[in-house]
Amino acid sequence: MTDKNFMVDNSTRTDLFSPIKLGEIELANRIVMAPLTRGRMNEEGVPNDLNITYYIQRASAGLIISEATNISAQGRGYAKTPGIWTEDQIAGWKKITDAVHSASGKIVMQLWHVGRCSHVDLQPNGEAPVAPSAIKADGNSYTNNGIVEVSMPRALKIDEIPNIVEQYRHAAECAKRAGFDGVEIHSANNYLLEQFLRDSTNHRTDQYGGSIANRARLILEVVEAVTNVWGDGRVGIRLSPITTEVGNTPLDSNVMETYGYLIQQLNKFKLAYLHFVEGITGKSRSVPEGVDLNALRSLFDGAYIGNNNYDLEIAISRRAEGKVDAVAFGRPFISNPDLVDRLRYGIELAHASIETHYGNGEKGYIDWPKANSFHIESSCSKS
Repeated sequence: MTDKNFMVDNSTRTDLFSPIKLGEIELANRIVMAPLTRGRMNEEGVPNDLNITYYIQRASAGLIISEATNISAQGRGYAKTPGIWTEDQIAGWKKITDAVHSASGKIVMQLWHVGRCSHVDLQPNGEAPVAPSAIKADGNSYTNNGIVEVSMPRALKIDEIPNIVEQYRHAAECAKRAGFDGVEIHSANNYLLEQFLRDSTNHRTDQYGGSIANRARLILEVVEAVTNVWGDGRVGIRLSPITTEVGNTPLDSNVMETYGYLIQQLNKFKLAYLHFVEGITGKSRSVPEGVDLNALRSLFDGAYIGNNNYDLEIAISRRAEGKVDAVAFGRPFISNPDLVDRLRYGIELAHASIETHYGNGEKGYIDWPKANSFHIESSCSKS
């Protein structure tokens, strides 16, 4: 199948295909591959040859953001997802980063702790998932026994929180050893860090709850720990101020004030970029009344990556208006490993059915063909 929503006149002028520098990371173009959970790892979370092929096929993206990667056994919320806390995981990822670099690509790792969005079958010793407060998510998890309702979490004790920060620090160090160009802190989609930030999921009364500053405290401690490992300009962060995914999670009671405070505090860390989910993740770009995402974006001093249901027309428009520095495409990269060329030369995109998104081995993972040279030459001749 093809998707004509991405078709534009290839005479359109845009700098989306020109180089850009995000912090200290130099990109060949402004097309970013968004993190895509694909469920193709083994139970130990160690990358394999299939994963190497998948990533090298997509190395023409200006930047690849890896699929969300668990920072610890406690951080897991879905079976067959990768990790970055063991020596075997480091070695597996090193093969991927070497392959991407050999193809002149750039890749950062997304660091992930799901918090309450997990199931006891995925947790060490069958323990309850951890969260800022003992509030159950409304959603499912994928285990080796199939799709199951998430488990009731337990609230983290105050003396356990430094270990959460240490998990992120250790994972950042492991990612550096694995040869990544940087890391992205996953503070979006209502996983652990965003669970601490929102007053809908954080009912604590200690120094990590209550005020906006207290609820933002863990995120800022994690960012400090990770940037201490990587230095300036090689750490990004992903935020999703108005998404209800995952877990059908309510928004914070004051989106603008809460996320505005956080973004201004992030500026002191000289991050490589801010990666924003503009709307409800994977569903809608609509914005609730009283929220101005452009105003939030303007508070950030560094580069901005826009994400969520972009097509090329939206990307060109928002880039021309100076509202994005780069654009992250997710699902189109699943079925179009050469997405950058297809967008650049106006070649129709293949469309992947949802059945191919998770699991299934090679099928729907590494068997998508690239556009041949005839397609590209024909498109160029028309420009």
